[in-house]
Amino acid sequence: MTLNEQLAAYSTMVEKKLLEYLQPQEDKGQSVIFDACRYSAMAGGKRLRPALVLEFCRLSGGNIEAALPFACALEMIHTYSLIHDDLPCMDDDDLRRGKPTNHKVYGEAMAVLAGDGLLNLAFETASDPANTALVGAEVQLKAIRALSRASGMEGMIGGQVLDMQAEETQISLDQLKTLQELKTGALICVAAQLGCLIGGATAEQTEAALEYARCIGLAFQVQDDILDIEGDEEALGKPIGSDAENGKSTYPSLLGIARCHELVRELSEQAIHALAPFSDAGMLPALARTLAERKY
Repeated sequence: MTLNEQLAAYSTMVEKKLLEYLQPQEDKGQSVIFDACRYSAMAGGKRLRPALVLEFCRLSGGNIEAALPFACALEMIHTYSLIHDDLPCMDDDDLRRGKPTNHKVYGEAMAVLAGDGLLNLAFETASDPANTALVGAEVQLKAIRALSRASGMEGMIGGQVLDMQAEETQISLDQLKTLQELKTGALICVAAQLGCLIGGATAEQTEAALEYARCIGLAFQVQDDILDIEGDEEALGKPIGSDAENGKSTYPSLLGIARCHELVRELSEQAIHALAPFSDAGMLPALARTLAERKY
């Protein structure tokens, strides 16, 4: 199976399950919040994080059906973060993946609630007693804690705080790296961690998976910064040049665009090299190279 075929298969699995989760069990007049959640959750995207959960679970010898609820929970958290990130009080974006952002369609208050709803649903999903039967109570508890930390003040939310504080301010390369590790990297790393945890990976394999995730997470962000300068707005589905307009310190502004292209390639190769403890690396080497070469 090619990389695109494997990603498409994982995406189909995740989207089918997400649609099940994003239906009201009983319509008491609040169905619009489910509509708003579905609007953003089903608006496309790479499904990178859930794909990493499922692939690392598979490569560790686990059952991807057992990992699927946790992959969906992670995608819910990622989607909620995008809804809130687009709000006028944050990045104030009108487009996401070529479509009007959630608050442009449902209003700011409903967008806030949609993000809140997805975050709560993520943990409702991960803590479902049905998952206890699939992965065991100890693994389930560890997975929930990992999700909580990666998405919280020591992870993604903390990174968002650093990002806001960095606006209109020159920060150092080390500070930018810390910002990225929290805001973008934390959810990518926890995807690898969840897959290994549910799949029963060894400690060596888990550390290898985390190193892979750290490398592709940083490469992903550097490439994002490059695309904000060199990308095509139609392909990206959002305006370019916003980083410079908002006075943000980025990898190109600190390292130069040529060095950034080199860094993305280096990080991709480091990610691939990190996979040595896995006898079968599956789609992961191809994924690392594809992320490095992506145009959107």
